[in-house]
Amino acid sequence: MNENSCSFQNEKELRDGEVESVSAPPCDKDSSALLAFRGIPISELKNHGILRALTTEANGWELGAVNTEVLRAQEEWEAVESIQPETGSQARSDQPGQLISFGEALQHFQTVDLSSFKKRIQPTIRRTGLAALRHRLFGPPKLHQGLREERDLVLTIAQCGLDSQDPMHGRVLQTIYKKLTGSKFDCALLGDHWEDLGFQGANPATDLRGAGFLALLHLLYLVMDSKTLLMAQEILRLSRHHIQQFPFCLMSVNITRIAIQALREECLSRECNRRQQVIPVVNSFYAATFLHLAHVWRTQHKTISDSGFVLKDLEMWAKKSPRRLLKTLEIYLAGVSKGQASLLGAQKCSGPQAPPSKDLTFTGVCDLPPPSSKERWLI
Repeated sequence: MNENSCSFQNEKELRDGEVESVSAPPCDKDSSALLAFRGIPISELKNHGILRALTTEANGWELGAVNTEVLRAQEEWEAVESIQPETGSQARSDQPGQLISFGEALQHFQTVDLSSFKKRIQPTIRRTGLAALRHRLFGPPKLHQGLREERDLVLTIAQCGLDSQDPMHGRVLQTIYKKLTGSKFDCALLGDHWEDLGFQGANPATDLRGAGFLALLHLLYLVMDSKTLLMAQEILRLSRHHIQQFPFCLMSVNITRIAIQALREECLSRECNRRQQVIPVVNSFYAATFLHLAHVWRTQHKTISDSGFVLKDLEMWAKKSPRRLLKTLEIYLAGVSKGQASLLGAQKCSGPQAPPSKDLTFTGVCDLPPPSSKERWLI
């Protein structure tokens, strides 16, 4: 038998995309027959039925004689075929697998038109009567004029909601999920997996009341820095303690609300003026407040029933002593750099880990009674 007998016979492609016949006598030199198909995409091979013909016994062709390149191509096609596209709010971002940095997400808000959201903000709280006089005489200094635009941007972002149709918003969610869970794969933007991270439902957007997209930016800030990521992971483990569990992401949203109030009440103005920055100060204040909450929660054996009282005390203390709070964070991060720090000190967050309970009754900042004074929170 000569080499010409090893070629495929009577191959005719019909208009409907199917091959009329594919046959080949047995031959030890099958690689020459495969050369004719190397330039054809896998999808075309699938449509023409060629892969099926090459990998099954037909007209005396033995399966063992099939070139491994064809088998590998078939496996690749089957893997592609198993991927199901997502649509609507479930769709992943247009850049799947690509993490987004805090700076990139912030730049997005610096370049888009936020005028409609900016109209809603009230940069500082309104004080009248003795409260206004006392604040003027004994309160913190006013924020420098050159920093007020940056402050307004922070408060404007807090007015923006989560838009599942915005690719950037989707990337922020995906990054938070991947960094907290260690997953290398994208997840759906809606689903029960968000409850595993401490949101109250399958849609994270419903838990951003009072903090808007700033709450997600703060989580992104926390997980994208290698040192604060260790802190976030430790707090997440604490939140899953079988007795002291709490909704991690929902607690984070409440910490962001406290940071917003501290900024509006000018509690952070002195530090902002000193650093000549607003956003880094607010970020550090958020992280420091979360750190302090976790320490109190663990060492004082708090449970979910204490959440409202803990947050109320935390807000008062954080507004009163922001510099002390920020110093504690600096010490913690310095220890992390040396591989020595734990937010719980020498006492590690040990004990059984439990899945988040859907029956937790969580009291947040927005659920607390309003202050007795005439001060009212806009956000």
